[in-house]
Amino acid sequence: MKLPIYMDNHSTTPVDPRVFEAMVPWFTEKFGNAASRSHSFGWEAAEAVKKARKEVAALIGGSPDEIVFTSGATESDNLAIKGVAEALRQGGNHIITCAAEHRAVLDSCKRLEQQGFDVTYLPVDGQGRLDPDAVRRAHRERTILVSIMFANNEVGTIQPIAEIAAIAHEQGSLFHTDAVQAAGRIPISVDEMNIDLLSLSAHKLYGPKGIGALYVRKKGPGGRARINSSSPPLLAPLIDGGGHEGGLRSGTLNVPGIVGFGAACRIAAEEMAGENERLRRLRDRLEAGLLAALDAIRVNGCPADRLPNNLNVSFGYVDGEALLVGLSDIAVSTGAACTSAKQEPSHVLRAMGVSEELAQSALRFGLGRFNTEEEVEYVTARVIETVQRLRELSPAYAEARGAHTKGRSSI
Repeated sequence: MKLPIYMDNHSTTPVDPRVFEAMVPWFTEKFGNAASRSHSFGWEAAEAVKKARKEVAALIGGSPDEIVFTSGATESDNLAIKGVAEALRQGGNHIITCAAEHRAVLDSCKRLEQQGFDVTYLPVDGQGRLDPDAVRRAHRERTILVSIMFANNEVGTIQPIAEIAAIAHEQGSLFHTDAVQAAGRIPISVDEMNIDLLSLSAHKLYGPKGIGALYVRKKGPGGRARINSSSPPLLAPLIDGGGHEGGLRSGTLNVPGIVGFGAACRIAAEEMAGENERLRRLRDRLEAGLLAALDAIRVNGCPADRLPNNLNVSFGYVDGEALLVGLSDIAVSTGAACTSAKQEPSHVLRAMGVSEELAQSALRFGLGRFNTEEEVEYVTARVIETVQRLRELSPAYAEARGAHTKGRSSI
């Protein structure tokens, strides 16, 4: 076992060696531009992109021509939300989303509000779940898009996406989901779930950073989003120039990244079932160990509908930053990596009704493909040791412990 131990796989994942091996030739030997149609270098690159497009689409049950490659999920979220808003603004100006979304969604919606759009931010319950009926109640005549995250990046709660998408379509709007944390970890079928737009990122499933995709439905129950259609496009591009990716995302394609993305999706599809079971077993072992040894802790998220590799725990009477310092040999986080520079409680936990004190003391464990049982045992022991040591210095904990001498207290 090597230190430090990495358990922040919701933030990013290491590139799988098999993915790296697939990418290597496309940096040096096979360096062609996939848009160059006049020689074999370009043809070879175009074929590699075509193959990867099939692999990415297969992971989510879509068609290859419904995949638009981007620089990552943040761009995909921006393209989905702002692209629909721009294309459909003559027919409506209302968007529905959720208070616990990723910042790429929330900030895109905030920007649209500055441009005259109206956004409804639906609440979640104490386990991070959204009531689908709330989507129906929030819908208006001028609603054009509903955007709800598939699985939360902090607490792992999985939303009833198919049900929410059906409600959006019943009311006549498009449905988008940020599926960055879900893809490769739980089965997804865009057709069965009636998803119109879906955001993906390679570096969350053991692929390279800097490459992502937006799935855009050409036709079907949602019926209105199209690529390369003779009908007027209902998704406007954010980047112009060259007309790449069906005119929705111009720019020279990142062929090595796309090849790696495809390989990562193929491996995820092949190994998902077994990997999920192993990660769930490791996660449950970590959770059980912490609950057995420590009082005044809270597991955040939905016990039943949660990603198999996620564990988010608040430790009462402990400062989160002090806890991270004490766990310098373990890579975990106190919230989403995209907002980790901001010293403020998680907006997800606050949306769930978690107190500011408990939100600040939360740790997010994201187990991954390369974690072992030995590492889980080590992390469990280190967290218990560090929490107990910090609580020895806490007058508030001593007072609370004195008030609960008859048994363990929980939060």
